[in-house]
Amino acid sequence: MNVFENNAFKVLMQPFGEYQTNCYVAFDKNTQESLIIDAGINAINWVLQNVKKPLAILNTHGHFDHTWSNAALKEHFAQIPLLCPFEDAFMLKSDCFSTGLPSSTPDILVGAKEGEKIEEKMANIQNLNRKNCYSFNNFSIEFICYPGHTPGCSVIILSHKEAEEKIMFSGDFIFYRSIGRSDFPYSSSEAMKKSLESFLNFEENMPVFPGHGGSTDVFSEKENIPYWLARI
Repeated sequence: MNVFENNAFKVLMQPFGEYQTNCYVAFDKNTQESLIIDAGINAINWVLQNVKKPLAILNTHGHFDHTWSNAALKEHFAQIPLLCPFEDAFMLKSDCFSTGLPSSTPDILVGAKEGEKIEEKMANIQNLNRKNCYSFNNFSIEFICYPGHTPGCSVIILSHKEAEEKIMFSGDFIFYRSIGRSDFPYSSSEAMKKSLESFLNFEENMPVFPGHGGSTDVFSEKENIPYWLARI
């Protein structure tokens, strides 16, 4: 399903698994190079059918329904990096929810300081609003950390050097008229509140593509945040 397109790039989306987790692929329309975002349960065949020139695999956070196909993708595309927020990397390696998740290890630990190692984390606000930027040929991406749903829960902002418009992959932080849960193991309702309050200060509107359900935009969801803040 084509969910976004401008003069420079387009985005395909397909939900997978029991939780209908959205997997996204962003394509450079000129070169056909692509980024893979949140390849979940049984996403591998769809990705392989659509992706011929991958640049990177991106995880918004570490929950198994967003990362299940990491290992299979790395078998096919060993030369490209897997990026995951540092605080969630332990979820990819340890199968901490006992789901049978195939183990994977990020090549790039987003937000990690030199010498830091993968270990179990709990959500707090030490990494709130942390920004990490990367470039993959014509694409630029920025991870912004909004902890609460998971310790390293992040949104990914995607831009292209030949287009002005930016888009956001919000993972399980922000959904259409809803927000991510903060009552899971390793989650924190207090951190989620601080993250939502911070998101109210996000000044740039752009399309938002969540980890579940349909698309929305930043300004529409900012209007709903006070409702959720009163209910966490």
